[in-house]
Amino acid sequence: MKATKGKTASKQITETDSAKLKELFVDGLKDIYWAEKNLAKALTKMSKNATSEELKAAFEQHTTETEEHAKVVEQVFEMIGEKAQAKKCAAMEGLIEEANEILESTDKGTMVRDCGLIMAAQKVEHYEIASYGTLRNIARTLGHSDVADLLQQTLDQEGETDHKLTELAEAYVNEEASVE
Repeated sequence: MKATKGKTASKQITETDSAKLKELFVDGLKDIYWAEKNLAKALTKMSKNATSEELKAAFEQHTTETEEHAKVVEQVFEMIGEKAQAKKCAAMEGLIEEANEILESTDKGTMVRDCGLIMAAQKVEHYEIASYGTLRNIARTLGHSDVADLLQQTLDQEGETDHKLTELAEAYVNEEASVE
């Protein structure tokens, strides 16, 4: 079914289409579940290595939120009658590795390091925003408005975290990094 400009796709989803879409949805949930569980560990490391107390606090807060996000994904699995299961997320693995490379290539105690950590964290946030937004849309299409609402709440939190990181960068981190 194609949606053309100014028109919307009809709601005629066959059982086969629905089964294939649910399979894709479950696969996406497995992916983001792995991502959230592994991101919590990475955020702890990022917090310990941040220079700014505000950035450390932001990473600590997001670690707590990330652990909650994993629980939300578990709840979504339950709501759709599936077992919570993680599938290695190559994208998140790469983003975490990139954050580790920033730690290795920047000096401890510098705003340049914080600038790099913010950059790495925002890449992660944008991946999560894309994932949760897509999963929310698929949940709606499959008729799971309750699941979509739950995913929207997580999506909103991810957007808030991204905004907070931008504020830190613009408030002082980037400026102080430019003079180091």
